Amino acid sequence: MEELIMYRSLFPHDMFAELDRLQREMNRAFDLSPSIRGLSRGGFPAMNVGNTPRSVEIYAFAPGIDPASIDVQLEQGVLIVAGERASDLPGEDTKATVHIDERFAGRFRRVVSLPDDVDPDKVTARYRDGVLHISIQRREAAMPRRINVQ
Repeated sequence: MEELIMYRSLFPHDMFAELDRLQREMNRAFDLSPSIRGLSRGGFPAMNVGNTPRSVEIYAFAPGIDPASIDVQLEQGVLIVAGERASDLPGEDTKATVHIDERFAGRFRRVVSLPDDVDPDKVTARYRDGVLHISIQRREAAMPRRINVQ
C-alpha cells in the first residue's frame, strides 16, 4: 500500500487527466468511427446507429451546436457528420484559470459505413434538443414483401 501512495505522490492527478485527453485525441486522429455493424466507443458526437426493415436510423447527440454549422453528407454508402462546437471557456484575454475542461470543443467528424441497400435520394436530417436524427430509407427492392403462393 505504501508503494501506491508513493506512486500517486510522484504523479500529480492532472497527469492522469492529461493521459485521458491524449487518448481521446489519438482516437480522433485515427478516426475510430462506427459502422452499421458495430460501434466504437468515444468520439464526438456520441452516436446510436440502428435499422428497421425500411430504414437506417442514426442519432448523433450534439448539444450546444448551431444546426447551421452541422454538415451531413452521404456518398457511396458512407455517411459523414461534421461540424464545430465553440468553446464555452473564458477567453485567453481574461485572467480566469480553468481547472477542469471535460466538454468537447472544436471541429468534429464522424463517419458511418452504411449497408448497400440504402437509397441516397431518401435521406432526412433533423436537429432538435441537441439530437441530430438522420433517417435513410432503404431501396424499394430491398424492402421485405410478402409473396403469395399459388
